[in-house]
Amino acid sequence: MSVADEFTLDFARPERIGLEEAIFCAGKSPDQIDAILVAAGDRGASLLLTRLDPEKCSRLGHAARLDYCPVSRTAVFGQPPAVAGPARVAVVAAGTSDVPVAREALRTLGYAGRAATLFADVGVAGLWRLTTRLEEIRTHPVVIVAAGMDAALPSVVGGLVAGAVIAVPTSVGYGVAAGGRAALDAVLASCAPGITVVNIDNGYGAACAALRLLNAASRLAQEAER
Repeated sequence: MSVADEFTLDFARPERIGLEEAIFCAGKSPDQIDAILVAAGDRGASLLLTRLDPEKCSRLGHAARLDYCPVSRTAVFGQPPAVAGPARVAVVAAGTSDVPVAREALRTLGYAGRAATLFADVGVAGLWRLTTRLEEIRTHPVVIVAAGMDAALPSVVGGLVAGAVIAVPTSVGYGVAAGGRAALDAVLASCAPGITVVNIDNGYGAACAALRLLNAASRLAQEAER
């Protein structure tokens, strides 16, 4: 059995759900990832790679062909759609330590051709940092909020903006933060109604939730024009 027998790429996924398959690189060997890239290249397809550590990226035979971001541990292979139009998604990071998760969301949105705006270091420990950016944040119909520790920020944002709020609990924090479990429990128990919650550190999943919302809105607008 060859490495190529160990995977089957799902090129029909965009037609089914409007989202492309991403390659989750944690647990995959460099040989497996290289074989996946060869298969995509043979079809002229682009790919988004997530959770690709710098050390593993450096061992790839196709490393020079990747647009790699070590902060978010994401890479783009091939030529995705150009980012166009106004930013419809705000990606809000409570602290600088939450930026890797926020950038994973930004890179996923960018790969899908969607513009987004990053608002970093606006956590509730210095509430003025949020209030001074609040009007800018409100101009975006979808807001992704990445926060660790007590994850208070998604609840605060959820009580201040009218758009869809997607909370990403992060693994940032000391002791009883428990690798993000405290943050996850906090956003699941939020008193701000209607917040969507994704898994710990799942910036990719938050971006996909935002894309589903934007795609649904686009379909409704197209149907209304007919």
